[in-house]
Amino acid sequence: MTYCLGILTHQGLVMASDSRSNAGFDQVNVCRKMHTFVHPGERSFVILTSGSLSLTQSVISLLRDEFEAGEGLASVDSFYAAARVVGDCVRKVSELDRAALERDGFSFNINLLLGGQVKGERPALTMIYPQGNPLSATYDSPYLQIGEVKYGRPILDRGIVSGATTLEDAAMYALLSFDATMRSNVTVGPPIEVLLYENDKLEFDRYRRFSADDPELMLIHRHWEQALRRAVEELPKVQFNSCLP
Repeated sequence: MTYCLGILTHQGLVMASDSRSNAGFDQVNVCRKMHTFVHPGERSFVILTSGSLSLTQSVISLLRDEFEAGEGLASVDSFYAAARVVGDCVRKVSELDRAALERDGFSFNINLLLGGQVKGERPALTMIYPQGNPLSATYDSPYLQIGEVKYGRPILDRGIVSGATTLEDAAMYALLSFDATMRSNVTVGPPIEVLLYENDKLEFDRYRRFSADDPELMLIHRHWEQALRRAVEELPKVQFNSCLP
């Protein structure tokens, strides 16, 4: 299982991913799911991947080959065009592999998050579906998730406020979202990668990789649990009847 998250704020982007890959109950691997494509001062993209590892690796390889040849993400003139380039690569892999997968009972399972900025535009965040079509984050829906999304969503719904949540606070909400997910689903796990992108930077210079025993991550987990328990204890007490009516 996978959990990846992108948050679009008025100050920039927060992108975060876990690194656990499961091929069965007795085979747990670590695999990076965050991939960057950068021409400093011109364009910066980060892609988070979820789904079949073989499929996501194929898509990233195609995108990387194009980028290094000065094509694809290296040449688009808008973020929307970048999302379409990623979608085209998903469809290319689908044409190569979908029939064989489905013949053997496997689904074409791949979802991607694309975040970043092309010079002259504002930063943007988009989800790419298995069919290759994009869905963009908006002011009213400022974050997107892929993978194991349900456990980490409540804190985001309660905490993220478009136009008000700072980049640093969004990063903290992202870490708490991962903390909740890892607590409830052992198939999502560290290392956790977090990237912060500030508007118009057009390069990536704020990144952390949190291992399972990272002291800051452990401190956040401990303080958050303690704060939750205190908050519950301080809530107004509910009055109960002595028996059923």
